Amino acid sequence: MTRAASAATLTRVNLAELLTVTALVGLTLSGTLAALQQGLQAYLTREIRGAGAGGAAFDAIAVAERERIVLQFDLDRDGAITRRGETVTWRLADTVLRRDAGGGAQPVVNGVRRLVLQYLDARDQPARAPGEVRTVAITLVTEGEGGTGLTTLTTRVRSRNR
Repeated sequence: MTRAASAATLTRVNLAELLTVTALVGLTLSGTLAALQQGLQAYLTREIRGAGAGGAAFDAIAVAERERIVLQFDLDRDGAITRRGETVTWRLADTVLRRDAGGGAQPVVNGVRRLVLQYLDARDQPARAPGEVRTVAITLVTEGEGGTGLTTLTTRVRSRNR
């Protein structure tokens, strides 16, 4: 076998291996991304579902805006929302979804293109005030690294405590 033929064979093998590895890495990363997004969705929805825990003397949702929600929990059951962690804010800041439970707004997800929170009352009609909210419809649109590919997550969460 000549040196040129041997180099061509080596290149073909390396190219085939490279394509195989690239496909496997792509599948692994897409599965990881899906798991992370489901984890985020579960985290946010769990907090909305549990808002209002500890008492009925306060609204479960203090602020209900399109890109921001403020949840309240009476963790120590003292009838007041004053302790760190009893008020939790989720908000979209530029392209970062942030969560603040009293220690500063921590980044949760980067690359968020859009966050839409819709608030519904007990009859599934648009709520007029935060105290009327019983269900939150969430739409989260994220983009991959470098602006590649959009992923849309949607869910509806009903409050257990109101």
